[in-house]
Amino acid sequence: MSTMRLSTTTETERDAAVEAASLAVNRGELVVIPTDTVYGLAADAFEPQAVQALLAAKGRGRDMPPPVLVSSAVTLDALATDLPEWGRALVAEFWPGPLTIVCHQQSSLKWDLGETRGTVAVRMPDHEVALAVLERTGPLAVSSANTTGDAAALNVDEAVEMLGDSVAVFVDAGLAPGMVPSTIVDLTGDECRVLRMGAVSQEQLRAVLEPLGVALTGEGVFDDAESAADAGPVADAGPVADAGEAEGDGQA
Repeated sequence: MSTMRLSTTTETERDAAVEAASLAVNRGELVVIPTDTVYGLAADAFEPQAVQALLAAKGRGRDMPPPVLVSSAVTLDALATDLPEWGRALVAEFWPGPLTIVCHQQSSLKWDLGETRGTVAVRMPDHEVALAVLERTGPLAVSSANTTGDAAALNVDEAVEMLGDSVAVFVDAGLAPGMVPSTIVDLTGDECRVLRMGAVSQEQLRAVLEPLGVALTGEGVFDDAESAADAGPVADAGPVADAGEAEGDGQA
């Protein structure tokens, strides 16, 4: 598989990079895209072979399923079920942005992200290139662009060095904003449980939840450098499998 590295410096370059990445995803290939946290390794969430290729490229097993990125909060109802009204209030306040929500997934979904135990972690990134790709492809399984155990890529050079020929298209948008990951909250219970603290603080969460009479529980902390890089849940996430490291995710 030939690998392309495409700049987004000009509008013309950006459009070409988004198109190339979208076409690669539709072919079932892996792409690296920028997000508002770190670079992310992305695959079609509804293509099991592509998701498996993503896990293999990172050196992960099915017990560490990737989170899913979407381009709009409207997409959430197609992926998740039994979403509480206070969960919708969190989405309205913090999307697009660094809040990952763990929900019960729709049982009718024909996808295979790994051992998810009936849940899915979803986020809408605040990055114009990522959103442009997502608008063309639909939901993407995305984890930080790095091999497991290494720091999440903050630029395309780092992503190329770690992932190389496993990726069809690298979209280069310069230096990523940084290693502060998304905050992850579990919405599958009666209370809002923090699985990992990140860019959205407990105070910000409480400002939304307390007027609705919803308790905030959990003391999610960075598990290690890798989990601080991923957008996925940490190992003790209860009903959720460990997404492990950047979605680094540093988090994509």
